[in-house]
Amino acid sequence: MKIVIPGGTGQVGTVVARAMHADGHDVVVLSRKPDSAPWRVVHWDAVTLGDWCMELEGADAVINLAGRTVNCRYTPEHRREIVDSRVLSTTVVGKAIAAAKNPPRVWLQAATATIYAHRFDAPNDEATGIIGGDEPNAPDTWRFSIDVAKAWEKALNEADTPKTRKVAMRSAMTMSPDPGGIFDTLLTLVRKGLGGRAGSGKQYISWVHENDFVRALYWIIEHDDLAGPVNIAAPNPLPNAEFMRLLRKAAGVPIGLPAANWMLEIGARLMKSETELILKSRRVISGRLTAQGFKFQFPNWADAAQELCLRGSEMRGNART
Repeated sequence: MKIVIPGGTGQVGTVVARAMHADGHDVVVLSRKPDSAPWRVVHWDAVTLGDWCMELEGADAVINLAGRTVNCRYTPEHRREIVDSRVLSTTVVGKAIAAAKNPPRVWLQAATATIYAHRFDAPNDEATGIIGGDEPNAPDTWRFSIDVAKAWEKALNEADTPKTRKVAMRSAMTMSPDPGGIFDTLLTLVRKGLGGRAGSGKQYISWVHENDFVRALYWIIEHDDLAGPVNIAAPNPLPNAEFMRLLRKAAGVPIGLPAANWMLEIGARLMKSETELILKSRRVISGRLTAQGFKFQFPNWADAAQELCLRGSEMRGNART
C-alpha cells in the first residue's frame, strides 16, 4: 500500500511510519521540517495546498497525525498554536483529498480520547460515552482540551470527500519505549522514585501499546464499514495508583513517592506542562473495534509495561554500544 502520513515526524508518527515501512509499504511522511529517514519525507506547511498534494493521488490511505504537542502550559499563544495546528492541517488535507483525481480510499484523522468526560463510574465507548465539557467545577484547561477535540473533529466532518472514507481516531496515550514519549517520561519519574500515585490516584488512565495502535490502523484501513469516531484504547483502563504500581513493578522499583495536587501543580509549572494530563480521568475503551473482532495483543497494562521496560532497556543498551 501507499500510505501518506502528514505530521509523521512526531513520536506517534515515527512509530507508525517505522512499522509500516518495515512491513514493506510505500510510506510518505509530510513534514514542515523534512529530514532524512528510511522512508520518503516531503515538505508541506500544514496550511496551504502545494506540490505535496500529488502524493495523495492513488494513495491507499492518509493518516493525518499533524498537531502541536499539548505537553505545554496553556498560554494564549500556545492555545492558538494547539488549535490552529490541528484544525488548519485537517482542513487542508480535506481540500487536497477533495481536489485529487484519484483520491485515497480512506482518511484516518488523529483525534483524542480526551474528548470524553472526566468520569469514574463507567468506561466511555463510541456508543454510550459522554462527551466532556459540562463537568461541574472542571478547570478551564480541561474545557479547553474538550473544545480543541471538538473543533478537530468538526474540521474532519466538514471536509467534502465523498470518495474517501473518513475516520476520527479517538486514541488514548500510545505507549512506546522511544525517547521523549509519554512512556519514557513516566518511566523516568519511576526511576527517580517519583512514580507514586498522582493526587487521589483514582483517576483512570487509558492507554494503548504501540503494536496495538499500528494493528488498529491496519484494521481500520481494511474494514470499509468503519467510519466516523473510532476509539483506539486497550480494553482495560485502570486507576492511576494501580497503573503506576504496575509500572514500578515492571521497572523493578519498589517505592514511588505520591504527589498531592498542589505538588503536581508546582511540578507542572516547572516542567512547563498542565496537571490535566495527569489528573483528568480518561476511562475509554474501543467499543467498535472490539465488536468487530479486533483482538488486542496487549490488553492488560502489566504485560504491556513489562514488554516496554524490557525493550526500552535493550534500546538503551544498543545506543551505548
